[in-house]
Amino acid sequence: MAGAISTTGAGTAGAGSTHAVPAAAASAAPAATADRKIVAFCCRECAYAAADASANARTPLPPTVRLVLMPCTGRVSPLHLLSALAEGADGVMVAGCLLGQCHYREGNFHAVDRVAFVQRLLKSVGVAPERCRMFTMSAGEPPRFVAAVREMDRVIGGLPPLPRSEAGGAGGVAPAGAPLAGSEAQIAAGAPLAAGAPLAAAARGAA
Repeated sequence: MAGAISTTGAGTAGAGSTHAVPAAAASAAPAATADRKIVAFCCRECAYAAADASANARTPLPPTVRLVLMPCTGRVSPLHLLSALAEGADGVMVAGCLLGQCHYREGNFHAVDRVAFVQRLLKSVGVAPERCRMFTMSAGEPPRFVAAVREMDRVIGGLPPLPRSEAGGAGGVAPAGAPLAGSEAQIAAGAPLAAGAPLAAAARGAA
C-alpha cells in the first residue's frame, strides 16, 4: 500500500504552492472517476521530490490529483484537510518522509496524529474516514509516491461523490467555508439532503 499509515482515527498553518500533475504524467481516468479531485499535501524534502522525479520519468499518474507543496507535513493542520474537502476535494492525502527520517525531526509524527484526528472527526459526522490518508516515502522512491497516489485514487473512486450545498458555485462545488449537504449514510439511504452540518461540525471540532 505504498507506505500508507493505517489509522482509524495542532500546529501552525503553512501556506503551500499548488501544482497539478503535469499533463505528460497523467493517464486517462475512467469516466466514473474523471471528475473526482484529490488534494495531496506533499513535503518538500521527500514526497514532492519523489513526485517531481516520477514526472520527469513520465510515469502515468491519475489526473485526479493536485499537489500542494509544503515545507514539512508538520505544517499541515486539520483545517487544511477539512477546508480542502469542504471546497471541492473528494479526498485529501498527506505525503511525507519516512517515520523517523523527517528533515525537521518530528514533523511527520505530528502529521500522523492530525490525519488520525481528522479521520475521527469525519467518521463522527458520517463521512468516510478513508477520504483522508497519510503516506510516507523517501525522495529516492518515486515508485512509492506513484503507488500512493494510485491507491488514493482507487479508494476515492470507490466512494460516492461528496454532496455539495445548493448554494455552491460553478460545477456544484461549495464556496470556501460552505458545509457539505449531508452525510454519506444519508446519501446511501436516499434521504433528502439539506444544506448542513457534516464538515462544518468537523471544522468546529478541529478549531
